[in-house]
Parts: sequence; structure tokens; C-alpha cells
Amino acid sequence: MRTSTIGDDARGSQSGVRRRRGARRARRAAVRIHARVGDSVNSETMAALRTGRALARALERAGGGRGAIERCGGSSRTRAAHAAASGWAGSGRDDGAGGGDGRRRDGRAAPRADGQSGGTNVQWLRGQGMPAQGGVRQDQAPSSAPRGVAPAPLRGTPAPPPQQRQRAPQGVTQTPRSPPQQGRSPPRAPSAENTTSATGHFSTPAPVVHRSRPDAEGEYAAQESTGPPGLRDALMDQGIVLQSYTPGQHRIICPTCNGGSTGERSLAVHIEDDGKSAAWCCHRANCEWTGGTSKEGRQRASKGADGAASNRRVAKPKLPDPADLQRIGPGNMTPAATKWSEFLKSRGISLEVAERNGLAVQNVYSPPASGYVDALCFPYMRDGELINIKYRGPDKSFWQVKGAEKILYGLDDVAGEEEVIIVEGEMDKLALEMAGFRNVVSVPDGAPGKVKDGALPSPEDDRKYEYLWNCRAQLDTISRFVIATDSDGPGRALSEELARRLGKERCWRVTWPEGCKDANEALQKEGVETVRESLSTAEGFPLRGLFRFSEFAPEIESYFNMTTANELRGVSTGWRNIDNHYRVVPGELTVVTGVPNSGKSEWVDALMCNLAVQHGWSFALCSLENKVHEHARKLVEKYVGEPWFEGKYSKAPRMNPDSMRTGMKWLNEHFVLIRHEDDELPSVDWILGLARAAVLRHGIRGLLIDPYNELDHKRPTGQTETEYVSQMLTRIKRFAQHYDVHVWFVAHPRQLHNWKGECPGLYDISGSAHFINKCDNGIVVHRNRDEKLGSLREVTVNVQKVRNKVAGSIGEPKLEYNVANGRYVDVV
Repeated sequence: MRTSTIGDDARGSQSGVRRRRGARRARRAAVRIHARVGDSVNSETMAALRTGRALARALERAGGGRGAIERCGGSSRTRAAHAAASGWAGSGRDDGAGGGDGRRRDGRAAPRADGQSGGTNVQWLRGQGMPAQGGVRQDQAPSSAPRGVAPAPLRGTPAPPPQQRQRAPQGVTQTPRSPPQQGRSPPRAPSAENTTSATGHFSTPAPVVHRSRPDAEGEYAAQESTGPPGLRDALMDQGIVLQSYTPGQHRIICPTCNGGSTGERSLAVHIEDDGKSAAWCCHRANCEWTGGTSKEGRQRASKGADGAASNRRVAKPKLPDPADLQRIGPGNMTPAATKWSEFLKSRGISLEVAERNGLAVQNVYSPPASGYVDALCFPYMRDGELINIKYRGPDKSFWQVKGAEKILYGLDDVAGEEEVIIVEGEMDKLALEMAGFRNVVSVPDGAPGKVKDGALPSPEDDRKYEYLWNCRAQLDTISRFVIATDSDGPGRALSEELARRLGKERCWRVTWPEGCKDANEALQKEGVETVRESLSTAEGFPLRGLFRFSEFAPEIESYFNMTTANELRGVSTGWRNIDNHYRVVPGELTVVTGVPNSGKSEWVDALMCNLAVQHGWSFALCSLENKVHEHARKLVEKYVGEPWFEGKYSKAPRMNPDSMRTGMKWLNEHFVLIRHEDDELPSVDWILGLARAAVLRHGIRGLLIDPYNELDHKRPTGQTETEYVSQMLTRIKRFAQHYDVHVWFVAHPRQLHNWKGECPGLYDISGSAHFINKCDNGIVVHRNRDEKLGSLREVTVNVQKVRNKVAGSIGEPKLEYNVANGRYVDVV
């Protein structure tokens, strides 16, 4: 056991003195706290601060920030207790959840009673509920503006967006707010010296933010930054306030959608490792707000006109005082307003419509006129708040408030509508309202000279049409847009640009009567009924690949009135027996098959020769089983009608040199070859590419691909042969239809087991059943091999499929083959 010494007694005495001094400091701190925050500090808090030991435990539970400690004065424990008590006082809670920067002892954000994060409320930062100048709140200020024009925000004071009063959670005490009294100066906003909540709208006080104060011109001065230089301010410009700005991922409530009905922290903010740039994305499906910013980017944006760094933030638009606006409407008006009302009447616009749309007159400086003029004002409103004003001068010049946000004119009139009419000017909107249409908006900047080539720019770069992106929340729910722009070139260009951004599937286009450029002219010249009829007959915007039958009316009528010899009903094959079942129609695909040595390739060659002689057709040949000279011999023999050689297969004399040259000349005029010049096998895509060139250069009407098994059939891993054949035949059919070319595709049947000479079917083709499923015509060429059944030269052209009943039908016509010259003749 350790024995006590004098030194121990002295140390114990000194320890007691320190405890008594700490207790006295705690009591003095409690008195100061109570004097500052009033009755919001409960009795439990005061009791906890009476002794130094209780004070230490309170400090450990509260975990006050260093900034709060330095503000309180005294010892570290006393200063921290002051910060903790201040946090309890601001929220009316004794659990330490709302003080300081909203963080717990472990550094994480303390939970809020409403289930949301403890981050800064962006609406509060924008001055929500703050008293206006003169001791009167903005939402209580008397309005001197004319009817239809919302009072402009006071100069230098952020306009209060609409808000909903939040109910305090059960068990949480809120300090009531007393309304400002007449003759007294308005209460000051929370400062850096006082972190207690200045409003009863939020259960948790927001972290302190050094707000810039407006100068005499209504612009924001540069604010001090306690975070990373520049980046913190750049994020705050977007309404993004983080509890820390360290590199990495942060999650907060999205300032655009406020986290939806559940208040979820859906906005992911990523700060790069260098701490100079950040990007964000909202993961809520109906928001998806994305963007990025950087320290350097914001500094460049804040530079003055001379290139020097400016000490000011983005200028606030100088919207006019409501007292400066002269109303236009029924009743007494000023002389300037009366003059403009006569102009409106001359354009067919009533004073009631003008008043409902908030039209007014203001004596304002006109940049085009370089002087003050009485200008007509078109107020651009959103949710009842004045956003921008477009001025019209007496000389038909137009300008807008510098720095104001670009939105659509009449945006509040289309709230909740499913159909919206878009016009090119404000006068057109008023004209359509005279015709009974209120669901109308006008673009603020007129029409472009022409449609811009290339792909659409990103929303950040689409400055010409930024008003569409600024109104995206209101436009996304619209199901039908009726674009009623001017009928001139710029108006048509504007309608095209609007449709590209809004989606052509949602857009209809209005055609104004002859001699009327826009809606206002149509109202003046033709009247209300004509305007209504023009809108009711709006036509859907043309979509690539989507048509009505009426768009093909001439072609359909021509098909009805065509004669028997018309190509659309199929051209004759040159054989009467075959024509009864099969005629060649441009744009179709015929699949030909047959067992080896049945003469399928010979028959197709003979068919092409007949079409060349009788109808002047020309062809592209991709015959991979024939050598060039052999194929030339077969074709010339069929054309001349004489054998190329004297020999075993013919006892007739051979053709003379002149006949051969004549045949070669004819052959050169009607046939081109598609051949691979190296050892690689050609693919279908390669063949179709050259066939397109043959259409454009030589005007071919037919294409032969013979045979299927000689092509390159490399296919992606995992793709079956059936899928490959289906896609291949689809590409061939599209080529045939697009270029109006008939394609013959020769394919061999699969190996036939126990074959006894019977005719195969199209389902016997090697590869896939899609050969018969996707072709327009399916033919099996079969030669008789039994003398008991007839001549060995008899060939059956078995037509097993005909999609177009106008061109043929299923049947088994017969031909006889002439070995000497390769021709076929009808069997009588």
C-alpha cells in the first residue's frame, strides 16, 4: 500500500482548488449561455453545468467544434460546453444532435429528427423566410404592381421561392418567431458569432454560411471561403453545400428535387483528388440532375470584361420596381399605356387579354435607340414569380433584362396541361388566346436563320435554346406539342430545332393559310375560325421510317391502274408454263435449290438471258462455282442458240466467230461480275456493297448469288447458324426492296439419306428453315432421272412458295432442256 506524503496532500489541495475554480467557471458560462439563448436551455442542461466533472461529461457527449469553443471564451471545457449548449438551444433538444456543424463526436453527420441529413438547407441559404427591407417580410409586402404582373424582388434580396412550413418532430421545442414591429429595424440574419437557429421552420439549425451582402447596384460581392479556395463557392453557386470538401464521394439531398417525398440523399458529389474540380449526379429517376464545376472554371467565369479578376459574384438581374410599371387593361391608364393599348387593339388583342397576361409599359433605357423610351413589357413568369421581362420599343426593337434567366413566355399558363402550343412571338400567343387557346407559350429569342447541321449539343452548350432546358421540368410531362411558328424560312427552321429537342414523336406542325405568316396575321386577315381550323388540322412531324398510306397515294393509285405488262405485276420469264406460276417482280428474293446436277444454276442463267432479251434487264453475277470463261460460254450459247464447241454434248456445228463476238458484246452490255480477286471467301455484306455500286453505275435489275455454301459465314461467338441465316436474309431483302432489284439466291440441300430420286423440299436446304420462311419465292429445280417416268431432259420447276399472289401461285410446271445450247423450252 502506498503511503500518503505531504506532497500528495498539497497536490490534493491544489486539485480541489482547480475543481472549485472549474465549477465557478462553469456557473459563469451557464449564466452567459442563459443570457444569450434565454429559456431555450432546459433545467437538465443547467444542472449538468454546475460542476466541473458534470461539465466534462457534457463536453464528451456534445463534442463541440473548435469554432464554437473560441467564441465562448474561458477554459476549453467551458468553451466546449458553451458550444454544446448553443446547439441544444438552437434546436430545442437536449440530445446534442443539432449544434455546431451538425456532427457527432465520431465526425459523422448527426441524424435529424425529420429523417434528413444534417446538411445545409438550400432554401434557407437563399433567404427563405428572411425579412425584407424596411422590416416587412417579402411575402407580406404590399403589392403596387398592376394586375397580372408579379411584384419584383427587392433589389439585392433573393426572391423567396414557395415553401412549405415544416412541422417540428414530436417532443422538439421550437422558439416562436415574433413578427417585426413597425418602426423597428428588422432582425439580423444569423451571423458567425451566433450559431443558433434564426427561424422556426427547421428542426435542426443549418451550418453557418457567410452570405454576401448586396451592394448598391444589386450585385453580390465576393464571399469569404472557409473551404477549398474557389471550389466551395463554385458548388454553392449550384446550391450544393457539403459538410466537408475532402476528395472523395459525398452524398447530400439534391437541391433540385429535394430528395423527393422521402427526402433521400440522392445527390452523389465526387471531388477529385486534387480538390480543384467536382462532379455530381442525382440518382432519382425523375430528376437525374448532373453537372460539374471546378475552381479554375469558376474563376474564369468571375473575371471582368478587361480580363482582370473581379471581386464580385454573378450579377443579379435588375428587374424593375412594380411602381415603375404602368398597367395596360380596362379602366384608367396612363398616356403611355393608352398609346400601347391602341397598338394592341390594332393587332386584334383586347385589353382583357393584355391585362391577364400582365402587359405593362415602362419608361426604360433602350439599347437599340440609345435612350429612354416608353416600352411595352412582356413579363416572363414562373410559379407566379417574375423571372425576366422582354421589352418592345416603338421602333419594333426588342431587348430583355440583362442577366435574367431565359424561359418560355406564358409558362404558368401550361401548368398541368397535356397539350401545349408553341409560337414564335408574344403577339402570336395573345392572338391565340383571342381564339380561345390559353395553353400557349412563346419562345423568347425568335427564330434562327437555318437549321444547324450536326448532332444536338449538350444542354450546357445549347445556349440558343437554353430556355427549353430551363423549362424542362414543365415540358417533360407534356404529351403533345403543336408547333405554330411562322411560315417563313426561319420559322420552319425554328420548328425543326424545337422538334429535335422536344422529340419529333410528340410534335405536330401547323400550316397557316396562304398569305398569312403567323397566328396574329391569320387572326387579323382570316378571323378566329380560320385560326382554330389551322390548329385542328396540324399534321404530325415527319419521322424517319414512320409513314401513312396517304403519303404513298400516287404510287398506290398507279399500282391500281397498271396494265398486265407492268413490272409491279411481274415480268414474263419467257416460258408460258412458268408464267402461270412464277413471274419476276423487282424487289423480291427468290431462293432456288435442288439436288446436285439438277440444273438449278443452268435454269437461273437461262431465266436471266430471257429477261435480258425480252425486257432489257441487266444483272450482277456472283457465281462462285463457275470459272469466268465457263460462265461466259454458257450465257453466250443461250443467247446465240448454238454450241460453243463441237463435241460429245452436241452434234450441231459450233457457232462462228462473228456470232461469238456478237454474243460477247451482248453479254458485256447486260452482265457484270462480282468476284473476289484473292483466296479469301466473299461475305454477303461484301457482295451487297458491290451490288449497290452496280446499281448506281450499271443500273442492274437483278442479282445472282450462287451458291450459299461458297460464302464466308463467320459469325459472332454465341450466335447460332439459324440466327445468322435469319439476319443474312433480312439484309438481302432490304437491299432488294431499297434498290428495286430482284435477287436469286441458290442454296444446296443438306445430305439426303436413302434418297431415291424424289424432289426435295425447301425445308431440306442446308443451314436453316429461314430460307423458306423469309424468301418471297421458293423454287426447287428437279431433273427426271427415271426413263420410265419420261424424258431424261425433262425438268420440273417446282414452285413451292409464292408470297405475292398477283405474281404467281404454287405449281409444278415442266420444261425440256436442250443440251446443245443450254436453252429450256415449254413441255406441251
